[in-house]
Amino acid sequence: MQHRDEIIIKKVISEIEIGLEMLGETSLEEFLVDEKLKRALSMTVINIGELVKNITEETRKEHSKIPWKAIAGMRDITAHKYQTLRMEDVYTTVKEDFVVLGTQLNNII
Repeated sequence: MQHRDEIIIKKVISEIEIGLEMLGETSLEEFLVDEKLKRALSMTVINIGELVKNITEETRKEHSKIPWKAIAGMRDITAHKYQTLRMEDVYTTVKEDFVVLGTQLNNII
């Protein structure tokens, strides 16, 4: 893995940690009425997707079990279709997918 990819992956891990800390034990119901938290976590999803887009093809192939394309796709949906974005999907992404992705990326590092 290139050094650049390692730096990017560490930044993604940092974003995951920030997102999980922001969400904390917030329930879906609490999340759906908290406009600041919805926007903050949407931005975190965008940041992660943008970072992932910069990982080399070599690293993506080497770690093909990580859904790189889906991560980048979620970024695109969050950034470009914000008005129709289902906030339930953002919540699930942070609450469940961030945990799995964080574990996968820590194993790479």
